Amino acid sequence: MVSSCELCCEILIAILLPPVGVCLRHGCCTVEFFICLVLTCLGYLPGIIYAIYAILFLNRDEYFDEYRRPIYYVA
Repeated sequence: MVSSCELCCEILIAILLPPVGVCLRHGCCTVEFFICLVLTCLGYLPGIIYAIYAILFLNRDEYFDEYRRPIYYVA
């Protein structure tokens, strides 16, 4: 669980530099980071909105649950 101080710092960084805030939460080579980078290049405000959305509402841990992992077919 994320502490409130950590969350406030990430939101503050996301307002100042949106891709850096997303990078701190999700990593630098993720889809969320590249979407935020493109949106920030297109316009600063869409980058901020997406960064705050990615920090507050996208939970990366639920995608790496053992039961929800995709099954790969090995031939």
